Amino acid sequence: MARSDRMALRVLYLIFLRLLGLLLLLSRSEEAKNAELLALRHKNAVLRRQLGIRPRLCGCQ
Repeated sequence: MARSDRMALRVLYLIFLRLLGLLLLLSRSEEAKNAELLALRHKNAVLRRQLGIRPRLCGCQ
């Protein structure tokens, strides 16, 4: 198999994975989405506590 064929196959595979992920995301219920948001917010709070810093609200240094 030529290198360009492998590259094309890889690109098609990655596109397929993205489309599958999108379909799964669209089929999830609101409760599942809310549960994931709560889990991510909790994880974010834990990581902030471990760092001991407050995030900046602006992009300035």
